[in-house]
Amino acid sequence: MEGLLGHLETSLADLRLDDDEKHSLAQTLRQAQPPEDGFRQLRNHAFTLARKRLAAQQDPMSVLRWLEAVVRALDVARAPAQTTRSNACFSPGEACLNTIFQHFRSARRSVDFCVFTLSDDRIAQEVLTAHARGVDLRFITDNDKETDSGSDVARLRAAGVPTVVDRTDAHMHHKFAIFDGQWLLNGSYNWTRSACSHNEENLVATNDATLLRQFQGTFDHLWGQLGI
Repeated sequence: MEGLLGHLETSLADLRLDDDEKHSLAQTLRQAQPPEDGFRQLRNHAFTLARKRLAAQQDPMSVLRWLEAVVRALDVARAPAQTTRSNACFSPGEACLNTIFQHFRSARRSVDFCVFTLSDDRIAQEVLTAHARGVDLRFITDNDKETDSGSDVARLRAAGVPTVVDRTDAHMHHKFAIFDGQWLLNGSYNWTRSACSHNEENLVATNDATLLRQFQGTFDHLWGQLGI
């Protein structure tokens, strides 16, 4: 445990926990298999370190991003190893929509969702319901669709859902979501009614650890880059 506590302090030296460091921390925790009290000790130590940095008036956003990364690494390590499962669904039809519903309703700790457009009020309501029960949400979208007729971006932001918008000349065209660090939804499926009712779209649900790590790394990078 002393080594893990030292690992946290070392990672905070440069105010960041990169993807390799997060993966290394999670893997070390899985191998050590500490009791639940050990996880609590690490989490508490991370918050203590963060408070000290904030008291010293260091960059608060960098400290917060470091703390978020540590907490997510702990959540990933706490979850038991599991068999890889994957499933594909297609539209038109409600298979993709219902898959999104299922994962939002099952989420207990966190949902990171990165979608080009969100205008299906039924999905927006599931987001708000998860937010109301205390699920930690982060939402990335694109400015090209932010103010479209029917867009739910302003509605989610007004409800307190942390939201980052890509305002560069390029498009943030991803359509993926990560639930509790355990499930990834990814595909062409836009979170719109037309995608459900008319378009030929696809959505894949998987708990593949390698894909989760890659997509989480991309999300964290975009969140830090676009949130500046």
